Amino acid sequence: MLDWTGHWPDQDSGLSLRSLSPTPLQLYELFPWLMRHLPGPHQKAFSCLEHIHSFGRSEIRRHKENRETDEPRDFIDFYLDEINKKKDDPESTFDEANLVHVIYDLFTAGTDTGSSTLCWALLFMVVYPDIQEKVQAEIDAAVTRSQRISYEDRMNLPYTNAVIHEIQRYKYVLLVGNFRQCAKDATIFGFPMKKDTVIIPDIASALYDPEEWETPHQFNPNHFLDKEGNFFVRDAFIPFSIGKRLCLGENLARMEIFLFFTNLLQAFTLRLPDGVREFNTNAVRGGLAVQPYPYMICAVPRKATAWKREQEASPEILEADVTKPSCCSLVV
Repeated sequence: MLDWTGHWPDQDSGLSLRSLSPTPLQLYELFPWLMRHLPGPHQKAFSCLEHIHSFGRSEIRRHKENRETDEPRDFIDFYLDEINKKKDDPESTFDEANLVHVIYDLFTAGTDTGSSTLCWALLFMVVYPDIQEKVQAEIDAAVTRSQRISYEDRMNLPYTNAVIHEIQRYKYVLLVGNFRQCAKDATIFGFPMKKDTVIIPDIASALYDPEEWETPHQFNPNHFLDKEGNFFVRDAFIPFSIGKRLCLGENLARMEIFLFFTNLLQAFTLRLPDGVREFNTNAVRGGLAVQPYPYMICAVPRKATAWKREQEASPEILEADVTKPSCCSLVV
């Protein structure tokens, strides 16, 4: 990870183009061909990029070699079929080189937004322990402790689902939506837009709209619950942008966030490390994604947490009779 003061940590840290300081990133935007040949820490970012591209190319080869029927098995098969259909079209953009980049986009779009949201999710569970307890109580009531939570279980976890969505609303991870371009002259809310005008959607204007949310500048899971406690989504909830060209990784990110978040809280109780009284919940400025400042939390196994409650309820319980709670520190 790179801090935005321009200082580089140890060279073994994983890097991406987005983690470069503003100066190298701006140079890459201006002179991409030149930066490819200049030495520096950005070369590790290029190496990581090539690693993902190599994975994409190997998957394409594997799909072509192992295809046994005409029925597509997944996205890559669909794309390869489209390449074959358009092979005689000189204006077609469907080719294997483009497919490699699309595979990369799908991975990065889902992973980047998902990991950033999970960082916020863990942080807010520590900041709001009462909400964490409600989530865990709902999980315990809907799923047995020995059962691994699946994505389909979200239908039985309305409050948990509301908490996840409120995290995505309150600390949205994309600064702006995907860029759009007017296909023809148009008028939007009375403003004339010429053909080819680039439009940058302001996601925050919807996610913090006081006419859509009762407490737009407060963390409030009730924004996604009706009076009966049922989960629902409002039209103004657009953390992944909106329309046909919304974030490619939306579905992947939704599944990742739900599964990681629920299974972590099923197994652990998150709390402040000893000696720490509060966290900085402001966002780091400078990157393309909105992320929290680095922090450390303690993950206490739920079994140990239950032991503590039993000990408080029954002081006669001796420490020697049970396993003492352990705390695993997580650096996020």
